[in-house]
Amino acid sequence: MNVTVTFRHMPASESLRTHAQDKGQKFLKYLMEPVDIHVVLKIEKIRQIAEISVQSKNFNGHAVEASQDMYTSIDKVMTKMEQQLRKHKERVKDHKVATKAFEAIDATLPMAE
Repeated sequence: MNVTVTFRHMPASESLRTHAQDKGQKFLKYLMEPVDIHVVLKIEKIRQIAEISVQSKNFNGHAVEASQDMYTSIDKVMTKMEQQLRKHKERVKDHKVATKAFEAIDATLPMAE
């Protein structure tokens, strides 16, 4: 997993960088293949904005969140992305048809008549 953190219009802070990287680690339970995560932290007047892009083999996600505190913005944007990943994983799991497995079991069992 490659996590890159970019700072725009603000000084680079190691504590913000590690906070974003630590929060990004929980995405591994949703995506198993190589994942690229790009986090952009920027300040526009009094708004502190966190933006995240997640790219993997079958998923591309993007989320933006703004607040008065950068740590809060990071937490909110990570929550948004986690919801997108959870929804994607549920769609992938629901795509598999479970009825075929039941039909195969029923075909092997003798008829009770």
